[in-house]
Amino acid sequence: MEWYLPVIWGLIIGVAVIMYVVLDGFDLGIGILFPFAKEEKERDVMMNTVAPFWDGNETWLILGGGGLWVAFPKAYAVVMPALYLPVIIMLLALVFRGVAFEFRWVAASSRRLWNFAFAAGSLVAAFFQGIILGGLVQGITVKDGAFAGGPLDWATPFALLCGVGVVVGYALLGSTWLLVKTEGAVADRARSHAIPLLLAVVVLMGLVSLWTPLAFDRIATRWFSRPNIFFLAPVPIITAALTYLVWHWLKTGREMLPFFGTIGLFVLGFLGLAISTFPYLVPPSLTVWQTAAAPPSQILMLFGVIFLLPVVLGYIVFVYWIFRGKVREGEGYH
Repeated sequence: MEWYLPVIWGLIIGVAVIMYVVLDGFDLGIGILFPFAKEEKERDVMMNTVAPFWDGNETWLILGGGGLWVAFPKAYAVVMPALYLPVIIMLLALVFRGVAFEFRWVAASSRRLWNFAFAAGSLVAAFFQGIILGGLVQGITVKDGAFAGGPLDWATPFALLCGVGVVVGYALLGSTWLLVKTEGAVADRARSHAIPLLLAVVVLMGLVSLWTPLAFDRIATRWFSRPNIFFLAPVPIITAALTYLVWHWLKTGREMLPFFGTIGLFVLGFLGLAISTFPYLVPPSLTVWQTAAAPPSQILMLFGVIFLLPVVLGYIVFVYWIFRGKVREGEGYH
């Protein structure tokens, strides 16, 4: 087996995951912040900031899941039984919030119900995405290449902490997105939310960063053994510096920089988790090479991705360019 094919597919899936987290993260964050809006017209503005974009974000989720199934079928066969329940709940929540998003505009008499559905679907989807992440990082019980654990192995304090961390992180991403796309009362309230959310994200990232090496020897060895510690030290240092910059930009009234800085925090957090687990696709036992599909299958699908990925990226750039600028009261995609 060509050693580089699984690595390429691992990078593709990693890109798909981080693209989904960033693009759907602020979308879910808007839903998480929805109950804190004071008036219905503010909620209209909040939803209109994501209306042109939200339904295309799941493309990256499909690419990530489909890529795992095609390129790493053995990993897919282990991960899905281990995390079946949180995955199903997460997908149902995404469907639920999608229905609520559309129905809210046309069902004026039951708008409060759909507001609740949109907020609850966003909260549940974000929380269980964190649960799935925590369940993967903490490790899956594997015997003879198959899942050998119980249906609730994922339900641990560490996974719950990751779930809360993703919820708070998405809320921060959503609030900084509102700074870019809105003005007036909505933007002012978003800024007032963003500063405490940033502090909460810092605390939660710190807890996860301390928990993982203390609880999992393989992660402690990866980060603190020599010479790794010297090469990897820039990751937490850059994260701390960027956190300060986001806080400074929020305090000084910047609009776009806090959003891009928050994206940087997500990317650095994802990079830290990737460093902690690579080359294991199913920690702590199955690597990308052990779970990879046959090279012809990987090559065939790789040709499809090579042609389609630029099209998807081009479409995203086009849509964001077309719908650039502030969203004001009474304006919107709907």
